[in-house]
Amino acid sequence: MKLFHVAGSCSLATRIALEEAGADYETVKVDFASGEQTKPEYLAINPKGRVPALATDKGVLTENVALLAYIAQTHPAKNLAPLDDAFAFAKMQSFNAYLSSTVHVNHSHKGRGYRWASEESSFADMKRKVPETMAASFDLIDREMLVGPWVMGEQFTVADCYLYTLTRWLEGDGVDVARFPKVADHMRRMAERPSVKAALA
Repeated sequence: MKLFHVAGSCSLATRIALEEAGADYETVKVDFASGEQTKPEYLAINPKGRVPALATDKGVLTENVALLAYIAQTHPAKNLAPLDDAFAFAKMQSFNAYLSSTVHVNHSHKGRGYRWASEESSFADMKRKVPETMAASFDLIDREMLVGPWVMGEQFTVADCYLYTLTRWLEGDGVDVARFPKVADHMRRMAERPSVKAALA
């Protein structure tokens, strides 16, 4: 497999999951600074012009929620998702979908306001709102969604890769992770995992 990624982006979640799975993969950096994601060569891989994209022997997959599930399902021996329990699997997907559709969008208002508005004043307003919306999302995660010690409880899953990735954004968004004890503990334990160290390196 081939993972198209950008350092510091949400593609880190998929890279950690690939490391956890012991998958045979290589990485390709997409240079957002030079606009590589908008050029025909990359758009032929991912017409959305975003990362991550994962090239497999059956074609290209995009979106972290899908990629994480795919990695878990194609490496069942690694036990990265509750594959034998449809309800638990859906709960994991619900968590990942929340990260994708709400938390990531909250964060993106800081630097990509142009996706939602045209007026410069709107960009500034959205940016000011980011600490509030990110804190509210992580407060909900800490209180209601993160079972502990891992997202799903005792079983480590690909949802942990995704939560860790977005938790890393909090400091830059003006939010102190220490406000969320369970999330902070999760972040510390994730940082100790060999998969995370390898992905970050």
